[in-house]
Amino acid sequence: MTEEGSQTLVVPEGSGSQRLDRWLVDNLPGLSRARVKRMLDEGQVRVNGRRPRKGDLVTPGATVELRGAAPPEDFTPVAEALELTVRLEEGAFAVVDKPSGMATHPLRPEERGTLCNRVVSRWPETALVGYRRREPGVLHRLDTDTSGLVLVARTTEAFDALREAMKAGSVRKRYQALVEARVTSEGRVDHPLIPHRKDPRRVEAVTEHVRVRAGTRLHEAHTRYRPLRAVGAFTLLEVELETAFRHQVRAHLAELGHPLVGDLLYRGPMLPEALGLGRHFLHATELSFPHPVTGKPVTVSSPLAPDLEAVLGALASESAP
Repeated sequence: MTEEGSQTLVVPEGSGSQRLDRWLVDNLPGLSRARVKRMLDEGQVRVNGRRPRKGDLVTPGATVELRGAAPPEDFTPVAEALELTVRLEEGAFAVVDKPSGMATHPLRPEERGTLCNRVVSRWPETALVGYRRREPGVLHRLDTDTSGLVLVARTTEAFDALREAMKAGSVRKRYQALVEARVTSEGRVDHPLIPHRKDPRRVEAVTEHVRVRAGTRLHEAHTRYRPLRAVGAFTLLEVELETAFRHQVRAHLAELGHPLVGDLLYRGPMLPEALGLGRHFLHATELSFPHPVTGKPVTVSSPLAPDLEAVLGALASESAP
């Protein structure tokens, strides 16, 4: 399979039934088992036109379609000794502040300028820790245009302890979000999320109006919100996640009819260019989690990013009598 496009294969007659993931590894030179798993997880594989699971069997005559470029092999990011804002540092873990406009991790071996390039430079030991080598020590991600706190494990033991805490719901993430229109009461959204059926850049909440294709995995998602204050025609919210999935805050608030200010992808309202907001208004302000060694509660905070503070000030001035 080339990196540039798609490919269609037919399982040859006489080959017998095999697990799909194993068949792909055996029949696509250059693709590792981990790479195949990512393609399946991301919906890039179809068998006879339907999205399969990795354990499904393929039989002779089946048509296997591979959509889009194969994801890159795993790699350790290039270390870059550049500025890194550290909110808390201990021997087992650290909490860092990611600025807007910076990706959490690289997608290609030569890519630089991401948070993980700086993390692996500051703490070389993280190269051996994490979900993947290209995400050294990182327990979770933030969208490129989202600023705020990211939790990093510096040892395998700390990573395992924090990952289990996340699975148990013991890691709490709070954000501040400026959204369209007035929100006058607190609430929560519990709709599962799925990849958008028409736009691969987005996710969508599964409600009674959304038809889910057979075989589509539903990702549990729980978001709580409460208004902090009205800002002109908008509302500043505190948002807390009980789970975490890609674009969860953005998709859940948009589904409520209160998309993020500046979030073009989810049809959020755009501000005048003079206000200087070149991204969506979302900042990860607080992380609470059990210490990976002692188990004692830890809370780390991050002040709202300067560009977001400036926007709030400008909107407040415009609406002042």
